[in-house]
Amino acid sequence: MRATSEYTTLGHPDRTCDFISSYILDRYMERDPKTRYAVEVQMKDNYVTLGGEVTSKARYTKAERADFVRKAVAAVGYTADYAKRWGEDNVPNADALKVTEHLSEQSPDIAQGVDADGWGDQGIFWGMAVRSPKTGNMPLDHYIARRIGERLVEERMGGIDIKTQVETTDGRVSSVIVAVPCFKRDFRDLMEDVPPLVRSIIGHKPASLVVNGTGAYVRHGSMGDCGTTGRKLVVDFYGGNCRIGGGSPWTKDPTKADLTLNIYARRKACEALKRFGLELCHVAVACCIGRREITVTVFDGLNNRQVADWTENRPASEVISELGLDKPVYADKCRRGLFV
Repeated sequence: MRATSEYTTLGHPDRTCDFISSYILDRYMERDPKTRYAVEVQMKDNYVTLGGEVTSKARYTKAERADFVRKAVAAVGYTADYAKRWGEDNVPNADALKVTEHLSEQSPDIAQGVDADGWGDQGIFWGMAVRSPKTGNMPLDHYIARRIGERLVEERMGGIDIKTQVETTDGRVSSVIVAVPCFKRDFRDLMEDVPPLVRSIIGHKPASLVVNGTGAYVRHGSMGDCGTTGRKLVVDFYGGNCRIGGGSPWTKDPTKADLTLNIYARRKACEALKRFGLELCHVAVACCIGRREITVTVFDGLNNRQVADWTENRPASEVISELGLDKPVYADKCRRGLFV
């Protein structure tokens, strides 16, 4: 049986956009935990566009939001010093960003349901868990892809827009692909440094290891690719191992459910491993906009239902508080991972 997962660091333009939106949300949550927020971000070169809705007692100005964008991009690592090292034409520079926005307040049609302590959107959300304490009960390919990416950042082997991809065959890592920004003169060093790092993580030499399939990889970040929020959902959740529900978890306040009920579904999946003695399970959680009820369905690894669906009737605010999502924790979750 084969499984494949990809991981991208915060330096990837899509992930940078996720982080920008999460960083701005934190600033709103600091002043008003009941902020209603749904802001998408697009970044190309040194231009950033914000679009969406914000209703909050925290009355930030356009200039303040633009400053938050620059601080978020600098926190990712795209500083003036980084741009000087790689070249202004090759990477974005937080100090040089130009920010435009198209923002309005939340629709009153949505607000009336949230005001009644219901969910701010409808949808179905999927959780997954594997009986594997060493990988945090996450799929092996997903766990290893993330670990390799994190180590490459820690070891500073190249630039910060790093991608990894891992394939497992019958529970053993069989293939690894790594893309790390580097100048042509540094490619030989990268080829020497990456294989031992990979072996130290997986415990053996993979049958296939590709480092930078195109060779030199200089232009990166939003200079090499236009970034948009919500395009790395497979990375955010379970790689190629589970269906994905809801929208981007990084661009919404907790009432919108895209983050909250995905985390809740993951919790239910971890509980189901013990409750039903499963080795692998999937949990579906469904909600209706404006309503409090959520429906929970548990499946085993072969997609067999374990019990009849059940409905939980709880105020949305209660679930949000239970998961600790009524605080400015979003940028940290975006950086560390949704289920860490």
